[in-house]
Amino acid sequence: MTENNFFNQVPNMHQILSQFGSNPWSLFIGAFTLLLLWGATRALEWAWLRPRRLEWAMRKQGLCGTVYRSLAGDLKEITRLNKEVRAKPMQFSHDISPRVSPFQYRTIKQFGKLSFSWFGPYPRITIKDSGLVREILSNKFGHFEKQRFSRLGQLLAAGLLNHEGEKWAKHRRILNPAFQVEKLKRMLPAFSTCCSELVDRWENSVGTNGSFELDVWPEMQNLTGDVISRAAFGSSYNEGRRIFQLQTEQAKCFTKAVPTLFIPFNWYLRTENNKRMKQIAREVRALVMGIITKREKAIQKGETTKDDLLGLLLESNTSQMEQNGKSDSSLGLTIDEVIDECKLFYFAGQETTSVLLTWTLVVLSMHPEWQEKAREEVLQHFGRNKPDFDGLSRLKIVSMILFEVLRLYPPVVTLSRNTYKTTELGDVTIPPGVLLHLPILFIHHDPDIWGPDATEFKPTRFAEGISKATKNGQSAFFPFGWGPRICIGQNFALLEAKLGLSMILQHFKFELSENYQHAPYIVIFTVHPQHGAPIKFQRL
Repeated sequence: MTENNFFNQVPNMHQILSQFGSNPWSLFIGAFTLLLLWGATRALEWAWLRPRRLEWAMRKQGLCGTVYRSLAGDLKEITRLNKEVRAKPMQFSHDISPRVSPFQYRTIKQFGKLSFSWFGPYPRITIKDSGLVREILSNKFGHFEKQRFSRLGQLLAAGLLNHEGEKWAKHRRILNPAFQVEKLKRMLPAFSTCCSELVDRWENSVGTNGSFELDVWPEMQNLTGDVISRAAFGSSYNEGRRIFQLQTEQAKCFTKAVPTLFIPFNWYLRTENNKRMKQIAREVRALVMGIITKREKAIQKGETTKDDLLGLLLESNTSQMEQNGKSDSSLGLTIDEVIDECKLFYFAGQETTSVLLTWTLVVLSMHPEWQEKAREEVLQHFGRNKPDFDGLSRLKIVSMILFEVLRLYPPVVTLSRNTYKTTELGDVTIPPGVLLHLPILFIHHDPDIWGPDATEFKPTRFAEGISKATKNGQSAFFPFGWGPRICIGQNFALLEAKLGLSMILQHFKFELSENYQHAPYIVIFTVHPQHGAPIKFQRL
């Protein structure tokens, strides 16, 4: 039955009311019946008719993919494959995509670089062509929207990532000054303090033979959490650490909630997980609000703005609101928006850098020759002194290593966009309401782009810079995104990673422990070591 025929068979309001007369209860029953019919029609359209129309439109153009069979889409199969591959570790190899994203790996292998699957009732087109990915991320003609977080997702992180249009432009304009190179230089002492505390703590763990073993995954999480706490809130460092702990728990809760995200009204499900997420969000908001209030009172008393992120953000926000000698609060951020940006900075900044540092230590343990080359470069520039900003910017080998780790183990393995109107993409016309899945990990491992050694650790491919790293000179390196929405904190993350790695190399040699199991897997959007990352260190 077509949709039009269906609606033609639904009686109109006049017909229903004439059957029930003027009795108030009859009128109520008639209205309720009509409401049920309307709701059933909408549900049928959302859960079955619309997905089947979209599937027909895509197959008509030659696209291949999985068949839409139920409201859950491919979730059951995704869950099954994830459980299967996570049951045991993999061999020591950087070809991690079959384990990290087994369903996507199978879909691309079976249906090609341009194929589709189902996220609930929503079709999701996988686009592995780097040229099309650049076109989508550049969004030159405004055809694509950032896939927005659900209400549950916004409890974890909202802010800049969740905005579009003028609101996004305003937030980006206010945040940009805090991430300029000169401002990052001012944050370097906070970075250095945290790294020094890490090195001191590790040296106190050294045994009589000058060696020790530890799991670097929680160590890197704590390090980057400390850096974010100091860099974001300065003197309110202890409150910042509590926020970090809560945000870490929130990320775990969100991972549990992912299977319910496509369910209508999932926000109202009274599960223990949902209740805990809302409770954490209230506590984080109260903590950040308290820090902001203290900082604003200090500024009102004439104290100078601090060089931490919060101080720079409040300074930039005030500057925007007082343009042209006039005060206009609509040009700035509200308190709630400032809180959202601080929460996002915690989640994105801490998560991506801890992942990068952890996999860098693992990879350099697998490739000791590159560990030695990096250490020689660091000692040549700094000796045993603390690294400075200018010296860090001249570390070519360290930069090549970090880029190669970002390629092989990208912090964010996939990016997503939505189509909100009919869009031409290459030779395909994509209808509105389709999700675009940009598999960064698969693009970074594609031998057609990087050569037959695409899954090997080869930092020299970046010897002449990012633009010449690929086989044919095509831009296909997206660890921080691309285009106008490229990650605002990429320089912050790379500076932190360079400093942390340099100070570890100055003081220790390291190798994988016999207890290490190579088991990368995805948590939300980032690649974690499933069984940790135990490494043996030898003090120099």
